[in-house]
Amino acid sequence: MTLIAGVDSSTQSCKVIIRTDTGRVVRQGRATHPTGTEVDPEAWWAALLAALDDAGGLEGVSAISIAGQQHGMVVLDEHGAVIRPALLWNDTRSAGAAAALIDELGRSAFAERTGSVPVASFTATKLRWLRDAEPDAAARVAAVALPHDWLTWRLLGFGPARPRLDALVTDRSEASGTSYWSPTTGAWDRELLELALGRSAVLPTVLPPDGRAGITDGSVPGVPAGIVVGAGAGDNASAALGLDASAGDLVVSIGTSGTVFAVSDAPTADAAGTVAGFASADGGFLPLVATLNAARVLDATAALLGVDHAELSRLALEAPPAADGLVLVPYFEGERTPNLPDATATLSGLTLATMRRPHVARAAIEGMLCGLADGVDAIRSLGIPAQRALLVGGAAQSAAVATIAAQVLDVPVEVPQPGEYVAAGAAVQASWALTGERPRWEVASHRLDGVEHVPQIRAAYRERADLQPARARR
Repeated sequence: MTLIAGVDSSTQSCKVIIRTDTGRVVRQGRATHPTGTEVDPEAWWAALLAALDDAGGLEGVSAISIAGQQHGMVVLDEHGAVIRPALLWNDTRSAGAAAALIDELGRSAFAERTGSVPVASFTATKLRWLRDAEPDAAARVAAVALPHDWLTWRLLGFGPARPRLDALVTDRSEASGTSYWSPTTGAWDRELLELALGRSAVLPTVLPPDGRAGITDGSVPGVPAGIVVGAGAGDNASAALGLDASAGDLVVSIGTSGTVFAVSDAPTADAAGTVAGFASADGGFLPLVATLNAARVLDATAALLGVDHAELSRLALEAPPAADGLVLVPYFEGERTPNLPDATATLSGLTLATMRRPHVARAAIEGMLCGLADGVDAIRSLGIPAQRALLVGGAAQSAAVATIAAQVLDVPVEVPQPGEYVAAGAAVQASWALTGERPRWEVASHRLDGVEHVPQIRAAYRERADLQPARARR
């Protein structure tokens, strides 16, 4: 029996699953990450080792791959040391840098060259921020890596004690989130790197989907020699692998942030910046829309009503679709799509009839899902077919969220069985690197049949959301 390990180094934690070559999960492990929008990468490394230990170690494992949170900036000096804490995807201090880069090159040029228009999440904007805010640190940068690139490098025994910067590797999905790599040509755009950082630096080698980053040499305590290490991937691209998503599938993921992405055979370029034209981890493309306000909308509403999530779901299903006109536009943390970093949330349509707990619960879920439905529309507007929507994330297990999603999204909805799909996708990639063939492990899902689309939910939300930019500012 061959054992394969997949790792999800996410914003909140590191999760490890170990599967057989048939896809059966045999053991799992987990360790937490520090909170905040900048983190010392050594904390990720410690969490990875702890999660591997919690999963029973890697003895007998033949291959491993690491998926991770996209976009973050890890900068290394010539000796392989981390120069400053890594800026995470959700660190917005580089919003001004993103605007400056767009002013200098133009939205259309960025979209054409990289598939996306930069926002504060992307690595290039963080490098520009570093150049302007911490020039001494920027001057020391010899290499730029993404979180999973750096972890893969460390797993192979590299680091300050063995500073082989040319051994850094990444994959297409991660490279496509930097704003200086082209999904169309498959090459780094060093002119854009220099526009961001002010000069060039070592960048990871971009491996193909079945590529090997290397083989462990036994120099890392607890990591036996001889394990094949896959290229790794960005979290959303890895989830697509774990879900075995294919052309025609939309994945709607409700986590700390919300994402909608599709599997596509052709690259996309949206000069408006709504859809990011990322690459996938299987050699194709992954057009994606991200929202900032997702599961935490439900957390905040449950706290307000003094209930747990199960009771929030029950309350929401007591109220009618469209909540009798009560609408929540849930921009609690500003918003990325649409790009309104200074917006705030609004609850409107309050009457004596709607000032009820079920209506508030329903409005919260509808508002969160309407924001994601806008992402579905944006992707479909690029000519990408949508035959089904796969609803994933912890919130997808809520009966109210699943039911209302089927009412809001104008596409059939399926809810896959609960699972760690990012880590599962990393295991798919590890097996691919080991054998040269992509495994197709079955994923069971439940289809929401008999739930009718209710267009008035979106219509009421759109009417209120369109007023938002003019009046909702901090």
